[in-house]
Amino acid sequence: MKKFDLRQMVEKNQFAVNYRRMWPFIKPFWPMALLSLLICVPVGSLDAVIALFLKPYTDVVVVGKSMESPWYIPLLIVGFTTVQGLLNFGGTYLNTWVGGRLTMGLKARLYEKLVDIEPSYFDTTTSGEVLFRFNSDAELACSGLLGNLKSFLTRICSSLALICVLFYNSWQLSILAIVILVVAVAPLTKVKKLLMTLVTRNNTCMFQLNTTYNETFSGNRTIAAYNLQERQKSRFNSLLNDVFTLTVAMTRRTAWITPFMHFVVSIGLGLAIAMGSWLIVQGTISPGNFVSFITALLMLYTPLKNITNVAVSVQQSFLAIDRVFSILERPKALKEKDETVPLPAIKQGITFEHVSFSYKKGVEVLHDINLDVRVGEMLALVGNSGGGKSTLVSLIPRFYDVTKGHIRVDGTDIREFALNDLRQHIAMVFQDNFLFDGTIRENILLGNPSASDEDVKKALHNACLSEFIDSLEKGVDTYIGERGILLSGGQKQRVAIARAFLKNAPIVILDEATSALDNKSEEIVQRAIDNLMRDKTVFVIAHRLSTVKNANRIAVIHEGRLAELGTHEELMAIPGGQYRTLYNMQFKAPIHHGKTEQKTEEVA
Repeated sequence: MKKFDLRQMVEKNQFAVNYRRMWPFIKPFWPMALLSLLICVPVGSLDAVIALFLKPYTDVVVVGKSMESPWYIPLLIVGFTTVQGLLNFGGTYLNTWVGGRLTMGLKARLYEKLVDIEPSYFDTTTSGEVLFRFNSDAELACSGLLGNLKSFLTRICSSLALICVLFYNSWQLSILAIVILVVAVAPLTKVKKLLMTLVTRNNTCMFQLNTTYNETFSGNRTIAAYNLQERQKSRFNSLLNDVFTLTVAMTRRTAWITPFMHFVVSIGLGLAIAMGSWLIVQGTISPGNFVSFITALLMLYTPLKNITNVAVSVQQSFLAIDRVFSILERPKALKEKDETVPLPAIKQGITFEHVSFSYKKGVEVLHDINLDVRVGEMLALVGNSGGGKSTLVSLIPRFYDVTKGHIRVDGTDIREFALNDLRQHIAMVFQDNFLFDGTIRENILLGNPSASDEDVKKALHNACLSEFIDSLEKGVDTYIGERGILLSGGQKQRVAIARAFLKNAPIVILDEATSALDNKSEEIVQRAIDNLMRDKTVFVIAHRLSTVKNANRIAVIHEGRLAELGTHEELMAIPGGQYRTLYNMQFKAPIHHGKTEQKTEEVA
């Protein structure tokens, strides 16, 4: 015989599991949450007052034809209804307040998770999915669930009170009514199973819709330049059609429950009237009992006819909670040790020991890299596009963790350091630097929020921005728009370099920081970069080999392997070497029909 396990039963109960998950978020204001639910008790229970008072009123006035009726009954009905309305208002207000606070708390926790999540998560996740799962799901999980929970509790309290009125008037009729009630609500237990697959597919479509909105906003110039309006419209309309199809499918799977309940309830009412008439004739109940019973039964059955929509909403809220907590309970891919090692000033350098890395299991993009970069050294990384240069430097701040081997700073594996401590020692300038909505000053201060005005001025000078800033009416407090849209490419790069200056980190990583610029902008930005690299340990990725000739050493990364390592002169001296081939492709001028023709092919 199978042993009864209460804990297992509770864990399988969907409501109990969701309550346990949500409790930490409700706990700070649980008295208000409890009060909002307790109000449901009188609000629901007062539904029974009208049905209860109809018995004496019917027996005395309608049947007895007597004016000595309880005259106060109409007044009590009005009074109780007024009280019920006021309590309902209070409950709705509290429910909205609690729901809002709960949503705020859940969204805040989700955003904490979002900003702490490892970069690899965003490699395979669209912006639409992020918006939906980290924002919309939180609202659905909290406000929707609480609103529906309030409706359910009110309905339960009302049902219990009305069932009491039923038994007060006739236990025989009550048993019949309850049997019919159980049969009517039985299909609701299948709602989750019916919705699970369709809701998941519908959410996927919503992710794609949100992504399309974001792409239309961010890529508006590309859409205009390439006349992609019709393509975008067609794609969007296709997604809308998918959402419509899934919505209809959800309705098809659940809408039958409502007419089924109508049918069952009508049978219950018919049987109750027939059996009640027989009991009146037999003298078992009075006409007042019958009128009161039928009124209570109608008040009990009527909301049940439309309960399918509420049940569907509750299940959608439960599914949203499942999705929210699948994110919150997601283990960190980049784990920190409980006891980390402090990272002091770097004295020796950075060492790569047999480093291999895979984005996907079994597919290595870096193979057995061995490098020793000394403090104050400038190491340039060159090679064909897709060779693994950006991946290699991304391992230093632990955007990803090595699959095999070790990266050490002064002999200590970087996984021994706290992530914040490690990254505080690294400044990065990317090819496409992200600028936040705000002013130039706000974006620069991200490198060091406590920097003084003099520090900002010095950073602007070193980043070759002073002349540009002086030409602006509001200077460093000029608004630059979302993603720095109001600045040119070179200006955005220099703002990012100024930000790196303020950080004043001992390790600088330049990931193709000038590749997207024209020659004039590149010259200015290169001067700013030269200032930034002074007295730092520097990793430079560049596709224009003219910018790396002065590096202390050059590492050639080819198909994920360290193919060559040395100075410019040393590498140029290798016959048929990778670096020499790349260099000749950019700077040698082959002769064709007596004319000199400069090759302009760029190597990423």
